[in-house]
Amino acid sequence: MDYPLAIDGTPESVPGGTSILLLHPSTGGTDALDTGFLDAENERFLVISTRTTAREVRQKLDHYDVDAGRAHILDTLSVERGYSRRGGERLHYVSAPDDVAGIIEQVETFFERTDGRRRVSFDSLSELAYYADEATAAETLERIAALLEEYEAIGLFHASPEVHERTILDRFEAACDGVIEVDETGAVTARF
Repeated sequence: MDYPLAIDGTPESVPGGTSILLLHPSTGGTDALDTGFLDAENERFLVISTRTTAREVRQKLDHYDVDAGRAHILDTLSVERGYSRRGGERLHYVSAPDDVAGIIEQVETFFERTDGRRRVSFDSLSELAYYADEATAAETLERIAALLEEYEAIGLFHASPEVHERTILDRFEAACDGVIEVDETGAVTARF
């Protein structure tokens, strides 16, 4: 099963099981790229956010006109921060951004309860490393990449290279099939 990619400099499509590392400045500027990755017709997707709340994820999807009816959102921030929250069929929470067991469980549940083509966006590994540690972030990427292979889905994993040691970036890259880099000017390069 192949998945189309609408990102400049990347292959037109990638096979199920593909993990993609998105390296970008910590200042962001990747919302259009991320939502472009998610905005594939008739595909369900899971957004895992260790950086923003579910409300902010929904606002981003609305702003970029992505069909939120296909979205599943995993909010890792609201419980720890004491924000009001209402779970639902497609809105889930874990206790804290470093609740890796909860995150992995929610990813597995998403795959078990959906079928067809599926995408996962993880924003971001760098934030997870901040709340937990770099080894935990790398291990989480590796575990989700294995699930993507098992369920023939694809994933996009955000990281900010300036906050990580080269050894951790190498480990992130080794767990992925492709790397997309966005520089300070917004220029995009890709290696697959």
